[in-house]
Amino acid sequence: MITGPWLRRLPPGDGSAPARLVCFPHAGGSATAYLPLSRSLASRVEVVGVQNPGRQERYAEPRLESIAELADGVLPSIRKALDRPTALFGHSMGAVQAFEVVRRLEQEGLSVAALFVSARRAPARYRAEAVHRRPDAGLISEMRLLGGTDGRIFDDQEMARMYLSVVRSDYTAVETYRCEPGVRVSCPIVAVTGDRDPRVPVGEVREWAGHTAAGFRIRVLPGGHFYLTEHAATVATLVDEVLGET
Repeated sequence: MITGPWLRRLPPGDGSAPARLVCFPHAGGSATAYLPLSRSLASRVEVVGVQNPGRQERYAEPRLESIAELADGVLPSIRKALDRPTALFGHSMGAVQAFEVVRRLEQEGLSVAALFVSARRAPARYRAEAVHRRPDAGLISEMRLLGGTDGRIFDDQEMARMYLSVVRSDYTAVETYRCEPGVRVSCPIVAVTGDRDPRVPVGEVREWAGHTAAGFRIRVLPGGHFYLTEHAATVATLVDEVLGET
């Protein structure tokens, strides 16, 4: 069941699909980032986007600045969404948010069919970063490096100010996140990444294998940090394959 402000059913989903994919956005992103993936999966798998506070219709709500708060906040809604075979999919920051949600579900005796982690190094692969402490110009530089953001948003001062406040909070959450090397989940992990990601080496993505007690596989696609923009249909096929095995 999909209820509350944290989850948005994305079109063309109408609640009738036999399986569900709950998708967690990148830093600064929103639920609608997954519209192309939802359209590619069509009626086979219902795509539900996570809408973290501080963006779109939730803009007026206080932003959360830790992965633990973001995972705890969405957890009650995820519990209610497990009324059919469900997998979680997280891109970049969303990958660690999804990972922490799976950990919490499993501590309660609940489970998901699989965890898809996209464009993110393994949780235990720590790197000292402080993008969230940069001035606005530094944040914009990082956004331009990664791509995936319409550059015209930075030409409007008011729009840029609103967007960068969300980005800064999200970067605070993901850059202050820590995870011990031995932490594992019981569901399979499927990692997907671009072969030219300027911030996420493929070798560090492979280390997600150490965070599951079940199966692990990795798919490397052509592209950078936002490879998903061009390869939504390929990722949809992979989701179909994995959910078909459960």
